[in-house]
Amino acid sequence: MDFALTTEQEAFRQEIRDWLKRELPRGFTGLDHGEEFDGENWEFTRSMSRKLAGKGWLTLSWPREYGGLARPLMDTVIYREEMVYNGVPGIDMGVGGVSWVGPTLMLYGTDEQKREHLPSITRAERYWCTLYSEPSTGSDLASLETQAVRDGDDYIIRGQKTWTSAAHVSDWGWIAARTDPAAPKHKGISLFVVDMKSKGVTVRPIKTMANLHYVNEVFFDDVRVPARNRVGEENHGWYILAVALDFERSGVAYSAHARRVIEELTAYCQSTVRDGAPLARDPFVRNRLADAAIETKLSRFLAYRVAVMQSQGKVPNYEASMSKCFGTEMTQRLYQSGMSILGMRGQLGWGEERAPLEGRIARGALTAVSVTIAAGTSEIQRNIMAQRGLGLPRG
Repeated sequence: MDFALTTEQEAFRQEIRDWLKRELPRGFTGLDHGEEFDGENWEFTRSMSRKLAGKGWLTLSWPREYGGLARPLMDTVIYREEMVYNGVPGIDMGVGGVSWVGPTLMLYGTDEQKREHLPSITRAERYWCTLYSEPSTGSDLASLETQAVRDGDDYIIRGQKTWTSAAHVSDWGWIAARTDPAAPKHKGISLFVVDMKSKGVTVRPIKTMANLHYVNEVFFDDVRVPARNRVGEENHGWYILAVALDFERSGVAYSAHARRVIEELTAYCQSTVRDGAPLARDPFVRNRLADAAIETKLSRFLAYRVAVMQSQGKVPNYEASMSKCFGTEMTQRLYQSGMSILGMRGQLGWGEERAPLEGRIARGALTAVSVTIAAGTSEIQRNIMAQRGLGLPRG
């Protein structure tokens, strides 16, 4: 498959780069995963969201009727690559607002839900979080226990979610809850949109081992949600959720971020002398960087394949799992290589005076531990590839 970009697409990439040079603060080195929701970075994140919305880039490929520019999907891929490569925050309106909440509402939402929520995403007015995982429910998401009980024109939601990124800054939540406890576990789930300021919603922070606050635990104590906030039919939420997960797993962010890290590592190795010679001459270092560069290109092409399918009106399934699985594992290998290349000094943390690359490799190595777990573990992705891609039977 030929992934060469057209002249127009290359011009658009350059337009984005020129704009970023003007809009990003001088000396900006980018925010890594989770930093955009942490402390002092949050206001900058909101500011960038508003600027991107003003350009129309936030929802570049959405239909015009929903506030988008109806640009080709490949333009969105180019845009997201440049944003992630430069560590620009605020491109997803929280976690999922642009990537899967909006696209899934377009497919399954009511006209009222589309009018209520889609324009507020395109205008950078509402931030979203995704409420799936629970203390005893992760990879086997269909076993979730949070309940939504019908009460007249409302549902009453009670339960607990955990590892919810951006919940502490989100206006609305995208939540899966059980509406029929007696049904088989895949057939008793419904999806809702919920106002995070509703009475009975409590958000508590969870600090990661990288000392960042972007994940949370969220408690729902008899939270009353209007029935009109249910997305799709009652008890059919699992099938909608599966589509939303395919949107989530199909991004090009892994390779874009990896390219930036490899370039920073390469520059460091070229300018650092160890044992009387530039570190870049060490065969171990050269081989590690070369392997990382090859894997990054493979990850990029897997993501491009997903984008091409989406541009043809298809919903990627096992193809998205391939991109997610390879991209996340590649990210972990890259940071492991980075820590090996930097040696003992690489363990110095963010802000420490002698930390190579300002401690970003050390922080990235800690943060990368979770990427093969979030949005479905690598084991789950391999099951999807085996069953839906290769047609193998369930074990």
